[in-house]
Amino acid sequence: MSLQPSDKGSSARRRRWLTPGLYLLAAILLLAFVLTIQPHGPRQMAEREDPRSYLESLIAESKVPGIQYLMVGPDGVLFEYAAGRANISQARPMNQDTTLMAYSMSKTITAAAVMRLADENKLSLDDSVSSYVDSFPYGTDVSIGQLLTHTSGIPAPVPLRWAHLVTEHDSFDEESALSDQLQKYNTLASRPGERYTYSNLGYWLLGPVIESASGTDFEIYVSEQVLKPLGASASELGYVIPDPAVHATGYLEAFSFLNLIKGFVIDRELIGNYDGRWLQINPHYVNGPAFGGLVGTARGFGKFLQDQLQPSSVLFSEQMQKTFYEAVHTSDGREIPMTAGWHIGNLDENRYFYKEGGGGGFRSMMRIYRDQGIGSVLLANATAYDVGGLQNVLDAQFLQ
Repeated sequence: MSLQPSDKGSSARRRRWLTPGLYLLAAILLLAFVLTIQPHGPRQMAEREDPRSYLESLIAESKVPGIQYLMVGPDGVLFEYAAGRANISQARPMNQDTTLMAYSMSKTITAAAVMRLADENKLSLDDSVSSYVDSFPYGTDVSIGQLLTHTSGIPAPVPLRWAHLVTEHDSFDEESALSDQLQKYNTLASRPGERYTYSNLGYWLLGPVIESASGTDFEIYVSEQVLKPLGASASELGYVIPDPAVHATGYLEAFSFLNLIKGFVIDRELIGNYDGRWLQINPHYVNGPAFGGLVGTARGFGKFLQDQLQPSSVLFSEQMQKTFYEAVHTSDGREIPMTAGWHIGNLDENRYFYKEGGGGGFRSMMRIYRDQGIGSVLLANATAYDVGGLQNVLDAQFLQ
């Protein structure tokens, strides 16, 4: 009997691991591209150039299809700009009322909802998540606070396929979708509190936590108890597209590495048609509203920032607001540039708290400079646009 493996069996084994291996490689390359590779960042502002003319030049040069930028102080709007195209083929303009997908910028609003519930003694940040979520696979040591700060040890799968078409939304079963992911990734990647690992899955779990603690649907609770007190209307911030006629189309740059590998990492049903040098991404929702489901405008997010610049927030107490901005530490005492809902950055020695979002044709970031009393929001309908670099250029004009 020959001990040599047959070519047929060897080929079958290769096929079994080759396709998953290619998907994993593509996902890793995509993540590296989106998060770290920004080869054509925005230029610096000329000496006598003002923010409006600078932004107009970006639009004229087609650096991005459309953009909204807003700078606020505690008493109102300091600067506002919206221009470009919400939809290229329809020549539909981007304006202040155009809604865009916020993706992970939603996490800070989810965190604010958790803090409000904690302020009402309906939950504690030290409570075990297992007390609020049925069939929680990670044991009793993971706390709500650790979900907020990405220190839970819950796995961090790439969420690029966690989306569904708008036309499928009415029949979409979020509970089943989350259950599928918990079964697939049912083992902690590290001990709770041990390290920081950004996890969309962890924030997705905050949805059922909020539902259990509040006794109401996640989207209803956030809309009624967070967005409404801020004075944000349903057309400014919410979890559904309020009017398709004023919602932006998301785009992916045609001549990009991201476009080259798109078929490996996102569902083909989300891929639309080309508009010149841009590829449309079909209208969709993310599967978990708690980690990335908000749809809105810069004005809507600006109302949240204005509230956070006030001496007293309408959302929670002074002590809870203080907790909202405290840097967290790992179990061995290492400080993480993260709070319960914000990341921490620095621009020309000005500390700011921020949250970025991106995916499926959109990119966004909001920042709050609490010591300087200002906050900014930037929304763009292009997946890989360098919003952080652009905000560095624009925000600096208001920090002088």
